[in-house]
Amino acid sequence: MISSLLPLILVLVSSACASPAPAPEITPSPILSPPTKTKRNILDHVKNDVGSVLGFFQDFPTGEKVRSSLGIDSAQVSALPTSVLNLPSYGNWTDQGWNLRFRGNVYKQPNINESKLNDLANIFLIDTSVEKLPPDQAAQARNLTAGIFVLQQSHQNVIFSLAPARGASREQGGRGAVTPNEDSQTVDFPYQTVHFPYRTTDQGDYDAFVPIKSNGLTDGNSTNQLQQLNIYTNGSEIGNATSFLVPPTGLTIISDIDDILRITKIYQPKEGLLNSFARPFIQWMNMPELYANWSRSIPDFHFHYLTTTLEQVTRNYMDFIYKTYPGGSFDTRPLNFSDVSATLSIRKYLLDRIFETYPKRKFILVGDTSNSDVMKDYPQMVTDYPNQVQCIFLRNTSSTDPEDKFPYDTSGFKNLNQQSYMFFNVPDDLKNLDIVNGQCYNASIRQNLTFGYQHASVAASLVEGFQHHGRKAKGERQRQR
Repeated sequence: MISSLLPLILVLVSSACASPAPAPEITPSPILSPPTKTKRNILDHVKNDVGSVLGFFQDFPTGEKVRSSLGIDSAQVSALPTSVLNLPSYGNWTDQGWNLRFRGNVYKQPNINESKLNDLANIFLIDTSVEKLPPDQAAQARNLTAGIFVLQQSHQNVIFSLAPARGASREQGGRGAVTPNEDSQTVDFPYQTVHFPYRTTDQGDYDAFVPIKSNGLTDGNSTNQLQQLNIYTNGSEIGNATSFLVPPTGLTIISDIDDILRITKIYQPKEGLLNSFARPFIQWMNMPELYANWSRSIPDFHFHYLTTTLEQVTRNYMDFIYKTYPGGSFDTRPLNFSDVSATLSIRKYLLDRIFETYPKRKFILVGDTSNSDVMKDYPQMVTDYPNQVQCIFLRNTSSTDPEDKFPYDTSGFKNLNQQSYMFFNVPDDLKNLDIVNGQCYNASIRQNLTFGYQHASVAASLVEGFQHHGRKAKGERQRQR
């Protein structure tokens, strides 16, 4: 989500970053260059603003910077319990057996008082403050901010315990993955222990495929069913997840989350930030019903949720997804993507990885027009993997929300077969499509499609609006000091 916010936070955080705060304020390093007098195309302005936003979040303090900014000494850090963010992941079948991807982050949560959390949370809010929010929203803003300012633990060994996942993971009515056969296991729990073969990165991340024992598991070349395993992280009570063993063939849906599965409004600065940092996540229309119907009606449908939001705020997303949509694997932006160019291409990197992991599976790609990397990367996947993309479905956000006037680029779809993709307005537009057999286009939904930037004429006024919010935020910060 954060990397999808585009200019939402650009000028807001530029003023917050530009002036150092008194210790022990956590102040990200300034990374935004002062405006130049060079005349350039307004769409280039928008593109460069995206890089500036990502540059800010790329430079969030981590590990040692957080420790020193808060004045925490080594002894205090050592006394803190270790926590693990363990993402629900996927495994694939090879000639050597099952490989399971282990992905997450090891960190410690410093004790930050409420006053300091309020100051940090206010960086993410426009025309308001934590103190002015309803109590439940203020609490969520503080919790989310605390999750961002953590002490990542580098060079750590991680050990996992695996066990069959009991009960359906798709509690919203979808068809659940099967539980591996427990009869053949000699030990109830854990039935196998995995020592992750690498230490965590400088940012506390771990991410690799690791071979696991096949005892109790069905071979991937003899089943079409997904199998689910509970993954427990030793030494951390909250580092647990359910992962999925996905057979070589079948159908996988890769779904974005913001403004397609939940209401975010990333194209409205104030609303987008409130919806992301303070307000409860709300589903977009009847998308849960559509996904539940697909899950029930399509045998062995693999759901994979891919968001480029900050890794530190992933728990809120996972909690929302698994209470509202069918269970599945999950991807987000890791902290070790530490430069702007890599961060800008993170969605493509994650898409490439899952496509290459399952070269014989077909994929349904779902997103929305307010997300610039989706608009670029989804059609590119058709070129790069011509036999693997079954359908592309993109919500036209401006058709149901007239407040969305942010420009988006449709040029990537120019050479694609119209039968392979559709811009839709509401979830019911997709309801009766036979996606298993490749029906991706509902001819009754008018496309009105031209190839190039849409809403380009209003880009200048949008940028001016973002700058206006930035000037107000700067004044608010100065008054706080």
